[in-house]
Amino acid sequence: MTDSPSAIRATDAARLTDEVRAFLDNTRVATIATLDPDGTPRQAVVWYRVDGDEIVLNSAIGRRWPTNLVRDTRVALTVMDRDGYRWVGITGRVTPVEDQPTAQADIAEMARRYHRDEPDEAETMIAERFQKQVRISFRLRPTTIVNYVD
Repeated sequence: MTDSPSAIRATDAARLTDEVRAFLDNTRVATIATLDPDGTPRQAVVWYRVDGDEIVLNSAIGRRWPTNLVRDTRVALTVMDRDGYRWVGITGRVTPVEDQPTAQADIAEMARRYHRDEPDEAETMIAERFQKQVRISFRLRPTTIVNYVD
């Protein structure tokens, strides 16, 4: 581990390095931070997946954090390993994706990812829970990546 994180900053987008991508590709949860209408920070624990140089998030419509992101697309995301010493912090803006076939495909892929060892459980969640919900996806294009994984 290094004494200080390595930061990648760009005006339009920061690319995921191979090291960061390998870290994010492991099955971990993320903490997302959004802003409530009064400016108060709000955090939630979320599933995610990597798609190219973007992070895909998904939620049922009506929850506070996705409502916040529709109103204000700024977001911060932290992914860490179990001991908390290795982590990646990402800030940027999201693009909401309200198309239901896309949002449903995203949550199905995440369910299968997070329940890789329990495929029947994933399929049950998809059929009995997620497909009955109106879902929204967000595509996060990082503008800053703080890498504390080495």
